[in-house]
Amino acid sequence: MGALDEGHFCVELENGMKLDIADLGLEKEPETIAIEDAVKVLLQGLGEDVNREGLKKTPLRVAKALREGTRGYKQKVKDIVQGALFPEVGVHDGVGHAGGVGGLVIVRDLDLFSYCESCLLPFQVKCHVGYVPSGQRVLGLSKLSRVADIFAKRLQDPQRLADEVCAALHHGIKPAGVAVILQCSHIHFPNLETVFLDSKHQGWVKVLVSSGLGVFEDEKADAWIDFLGLLKFRGITVEKILNRDCTKQSWCPSFSLGANISSELVAPNPGMVAAVASILRSLGEDPLRKELVETPSHFVRWLMKFQNTNLEMKLNGFAYGRTDLVKAKGEACLHNNEQMHSELNLSFWSQCEHHLLPFHGLVHIGYFAPEGLNPIGKSILQSIVHFYGFKLQVQERLTRQIAETVSSILGGDIIVVVEANHTCMISRGIEKFGSNTATIAVLGRFSSDPAARAMFLESIPNSTTSGIL
Repeated sequence: MGALDEGHFCVELENGMKLDIADLGLEKEPETIAIEDAVKVLLQGLGEDVNREGLKKTPLRVAKALREGTRGYKQKVKDIVQGALFPEVGVHDGVGHAGGVGGLVIVRDLDLFSYCESCLLPFQVKCHVGYVPSGQRVLGLSKLSRVADIFAKRLQDPQRLADEVCAALHHGIKPAGVAVILQCSHIHFPNLETVFLDSKHQGWVKVLVSSGLGVFEDEKADAWIDFLGLLKFRGITVEKILNRDCTKQSWCPSFSLGANISSELVAPNPGMVAAVASILRSLGEDPLRKELVETPSHFVRWLMKFQNTNLEMKLNGFAYGRTDLVKAKGEACLHNNEQMHSELNLSFWSQCEHHLLPFHGLVHIGYFAPEGLNPIGKSILQSIVHFYGFKLQVQERLTRQIAETVSSILGGDIIVVVEANHTCMISRGIEKFGSNTATIAVLGRFSSDPAARAMFLESIPNSTTSGIL
């Protein structure tokens, strides 16, 4: 059995034909159906039409992403470790340093992702794990990554993730000691009401956590010095790794959300909250577990940032008349004295309507205007970007909508480039860490003048949206 695009499952026949499960009359698993039903409730709560093109298959896509992202609940460490332990001469007596063979073994820079148990949003992890072999037991290196992934593919918080990986390896390998260091990054979107007040909003909350057992149990042990020495150039120091003051409250942005949201969102829609609780049960979790009690409310408050509204876009008092601008542009064309203007690195945050997962990045806008005339300010363009960003979106549509709106104000010669990181690229089985998507929309002169397009594209600085860790 294989997978088709758009969240369908299929079977391949002997003649090479593929049939969708729906065509075969095969039933979905009850857990998948329950998640789909819950997602429909959430979409309706946002004011969306669940039958519109683009959303019809969203419930199934979300169900598949969540079940893929929490598959660790159904996996066992012993199934991975058993059969992957190899005897190595020189590793004995629980010391692990005999003959220079049994020294510290570490695997660096393992890319993982997990779902935050406080808000159900994915967070990204750079994992470094090591152990000191003992008793002639050495583990195949790939198994360190697989064990870490089992616990990452569950609802987590960073410290518990580190502790669980550490304990599982210590129990499974029985080494002299195990150490785990995690560099975690949690997405932190602003609210539409406050985004204009904080132009320097940081899109990520980062935390560094560690866990150690055996010879690593003492934070001042020499084993830690060796471990950290092999992690140099990873931005990790002894002082940072021994500082464990970070709490869950300072990690997940959902704990500070209440202070920044508008009054109508303080009490989330009960039906939407119940739908998220249903999703938790379908994933095999207990919504009454103390760490999860507030999770449905946190997720609904997050999702309501992207509520479908009919509010008119405010252009912050933009008073330059479009008729006057078009007239000025026409006169400039006659005298051939138009200049290219650009606004680069306009930030945006949005929510993918296909998977209900966040994406974010930068928008670059170019346009022609009469010489000596600056017809539109950066704040106006940023307002347009935010207006279209805070909706359920796809990047291609977002790019087009920004271009068409700016064109309606400035008279037609517009180029828009959007660069974005999509959480769905790492959190639904694809795991393309660091990937970045760029889209472009061109109108008027930019659509017919390759030199103008090239000039604008060369002005865009090297993107930094992909490097979050």
